[in-house]
Amino acid sequence: MTDLGNLLEARNRHISKSLSIGHGKPLHIVKGEMQYLYSSDGTRYLDLVNNVCHVGHCHPKVVSAGQQQMSVLSTNTRYVYDGLTDYISRLSNTLPDGLDVGFMVNSGSEANELAIRLARAHTGNHDMLVADGGYHGNTSMLVQLSPYKFLGPGGKGVAEPWVHVVPVPDEYRRAGVDYNQEMKDVISNARNVAGFLIEPMLSCAGQIPLPDDYLKLAQTYTKEAGGLLIVDEVQVGFGRFGTHMWAFETQDVVPDIVVLGKSIGNGHPMAAVFTTSEIASSLGEMEWFSSTGGNPVSCAIGNAVLDVIEDEELQEQAREYGEYFLNGLRKLKDTYPVIGDVRGRGLFIGIEFVCDRDTLEPNAEEAGRVVRGMRDQGVLLSTDGPHHNVIKIKPPMVLTRQDIDMTLDLLNDVLSANGD
Repeated sequence: MTDLGNLLEARNRHISKSLSIGHGKPLHIVKGEMQYLYSSDGTRYLDLVNNVCHVGHCHPKVVSAGQQQMSVLSTNTRYVYDGLTDYISRLSNTLPDGLDVGFMVNSGSEANELAIRLARAHTGNHDMLVADGGYHGNTSMLVQLSPYKFLGPGGKGVAEPWVHVVPVPDEYRRAGVDYNQEMKDVISNARNVAGFLIEPMLSCAGQIPLPDDYLKLAQTYTKEAGGLLIVDEVQVGFGRFGTHMWAFETQDVVPDIVVLGKSIGNGHPMAAVFTTSEIASSLGEMEWFSSTGGNPVSCAIGNAVLDVIEDEELQEQAREYGEYFLNGLRKLKDTYPVIGDVRGRGLFIGIEFVCDRDTLEPNAEEAGRVVRGMRDQGVLLSTDGPHHNVIKIKPPMVLTRQDIDMTLDLLNDVLSANGD
């Protein structure tokens, strides 16, 4: 096996430094198994941040489904085969009535690009609305639509006149603000609106839950401006919220377009866009095609992921264990003033660190120290948010109660080591 030094030397030669290494130091990971990752020195890490492997790293049912299908047929969607229609029908049945037409692609970035294309084709408009702190993909257009990027390190600010940013509805840092009026003002002042692209919980913004009815009002205001509501479920979908299969359902709204990704394939490159037949038909005579999107192997893997979610009751587990986790973290918050806020839903959680609970001055240094301390104890976490002072928790859904208890005990140890 190649040693870490040689791997890093090759990485430095051939891989751009814009691709950073996580967890504060290089980890030579050689194996994944359910909620765990294993390094070359034999260390087992509890993975609390990899929501891509939704039903667990290398889940045997998902691996078997992909291997079996790969040995039989792997082709493209210009042919007719059971896997494609079976899978799209099954996904559609989990969504509200009307969201009947699906497009299969290979990444969340592709899916969001297609969603915007559909919105522009359907409305005849061009401008887009996004929430501050949002991140929606790595293509040039989506970086231009992601405040997390263009307002973050290396960004150049709002560079495109067709991008309109709605202030983040952060009920912790911006308590008492009329978020609905802020949103309405931005939308009413925009022109030529094609759509509003937003996550049901703002992930890169710092795991920010949306206020009640926020999405419903977003759809109302956007529709009045001539646009569509596009909900990005790439990070929070597939039962992660626990109470619902899709996070937007907690807001009692039916989006015009829904984007799925990450957990859809448990690490296999898959994504999807679902919308109404009317909106889907707006592409007109220009043919749409993805070379590998919706291929038989991807569909078999996607179906296996849905099987595991259902058979292992992972949505219900996310609800139960998520509340258990949140309650434990809130007890730590009562003990350690450096924790300013604990928030989230299901197994999508944020812990915000502050220097002072009155001023809410961000404490990225302490958040980073805790991440490093937990890494040294075998638990992988990471930070996010505009100040990088929010520890995010979004683990594989096969997390156990014992994993949570261990994490809470270790967090207590690491926090107490700083004397807070």
